[in-house]
Amino acid sequence: MTDPHAALLWVVVETALGTALPPDFKLLAEQYPLLQFGDYMSFHTPQPGTEEAWARALAEEREDVADLLDVDELSDLLAVHPEPGGLLIWGSSIDGDTFLWTTAGSGSEEWQVTVASHNGDWWHYTAGAVQFTADLISGAVEPWGLPRVRPEVITIGGEA
Repeated sequence: MTDPHAALLWVVVETALGTALPPDFKLLAEQYPLLQFGDYMSFHTPQPGTEEAWARALAEEREDVADLLDVDELSDLLAVHPEPGGLLIWGSSIDGDTFLWTTAGSGSEEWQVTVASHNGDWWHYTAGAVQFTADLISGAVEPWGLPRVRPEVITIGGEA
């Protein structure tokens, strides 16, 4: 069991991944562990004491990203992290949608969101994961193959 008052050791995560993560994502993970929106969307965040294992699991998901690219015949257009500009998972949906960062730019604060919907729609959103989620929930962004997210049901740490 992890200590709920312990700080996340981002240096451990980022060293294992070989990249810094976006500041908005790190703040969200620190403030709202185990965050899920509606019965649909969840963020993949580490918990204090699990940083190394979380980074390893995220790195193992690279294979899943490569499989998505192969299935949708996008391997020639998009890469998987740690390739330059490669895709790195930050969230998913219960329907099988995958939310990723495109790790291009001079720093992680410039990464855009890439969405791979379960029905084969791929699209980019030129903001970070937190802004994308807020815009998806509010309806400010066209969901392109994603369902509307029910903002009235938010689960934090296993409690609604």
